[in-house]
Amino acid sequence: MDSHDVIILGGGLVGLTLALALDAHGLTSAVVDPADLEKTLAPGFDGRVSAIASGSWAMLRQIGLDLAPQGCPIDSIETREGSDGKPLIFATGPDEEPLGTMVENRVLRTLLFDATVAANGITLHASAKATDIERTGHGVTACLTNGTVLKAPLLLVAEGRNSQTRAAAGIKIAQWSYRHTAIVTALDHSLSHNNVAHEIFFPAGPFALLPMQPGTRSALVWTVSEKDAVGMRALGDRAFLAEVGKRAGGLLGELALGAPRSSYPLGFHHAGQMTADRLALVGDAAHGIHPIAGQGLNLGFRDVATLVEILVDGARLGLDLGDPQLLARYERWRGLDTFMVALATDGLTRLFGLPGRPASRLRTFGLGLVGRIPPLKARFMAEARGESGDLPKLLQGLAI
Repeated sequence: MDSHDVIILGGGLVGLTLALALDAHGLTSAVVDPADLEKTLAPGFDGRVSAIASGSWAMLRQIGLDLAPQGCPIDSIETREGSDGKPLIFATGPDEEPLGTMVENRVLRTLLFDATVAANGITLHASAKATDIERTGHGVTACLTNGTVLKAPLLLVAEGRNSQTRAAAGIKIAQWSYRHTAIVTALDHSLSHNNVAHEIFFPAGPFALLPMQPGTRSALVWTVSEKDAVGMRALGDRAFLAEVGKRAGGLLGELALGAPRSSYPLGFHHAGQMTADRLALVGDAAHGIHPIAGQGLNLGFRDVATLVEILVDGARLGLDLGDPQLLARYERWRGLDTFMVALATDGLTRLFGLPGRPASRLRTFGLGLVGRIPPLKARFMAEARGESGDLPKLLQGLAI
């Protein structure tokens, strides 16, 4: 039987970051990842990118990950209602951190995997599943498909939105479909993006152009209605680019596809609680939101930073890492923040999806109001950076 400080189910971006952050502070983990490594680490752009908020970036840097050579900073964000709308500009000052940094998920995944393999305190069980999990007053035991039996005082669940362990623990979730589909790809363009992210709101959903390296490549995240998604996927490359060009409004000049297209359905889910006996949820296992604000992965990173701080504090006090007091602290610290972000993104999604001219005027007025009230604008920028609220030390770039 292999004993560790924690067992982590799920070896995605959040699960591996959690393991590395714990390892950086002397806590050991066993990561059980059912994914096929040949697929998840395959070379080539897979269409997915993430906007890493500056707080999350500080945490990754603190635990030893150098993404700077691969990332593209977002120095400003321009939002507008329709292609010809007047933009509301959120821009950083000359001595300020960027609003975020765009990184290909594949690049981040590869760096996390390499760091995990090199870490002394992490045991990775790749292409394995936990077939039998027992949580008792004395600890957690997990039997794996590869024959290994794991033992730890705490089980951390980072399995994603369809977590079977969450369901088996009896944790209920609120969930619904937006009846939207996100179409993602990369675009090469004739004009430099100048490190500007564009988000254009249409009744069917947001159309985002996100800067990547080099300066003439951007990621496209285009939300379309569910009923239109089949037709959009069926378009040839030339017709698809023509539709993209109409909505981009010439912002980036001539366009060409820089990667294959992919798509995925959009929905909302939020766990009624983030903990149970000797169990804690992190990342998409606990919450899933619309990408309208680009905060999904950053919410998971905030879970990581909070949970690691609580567990490190508990270990230094000599507490059982599955102690209900520690789990209650995590629930209090993260429960409200995840709920408020989920509520805000859901509200924005519904507001910008309302059809008709009155709704369009309301949105235009709202964007203009934010631009005219400096404290409100500053609050939006702080949220984008992931620097609002009661920040754990790692999100401040500090060791615990």
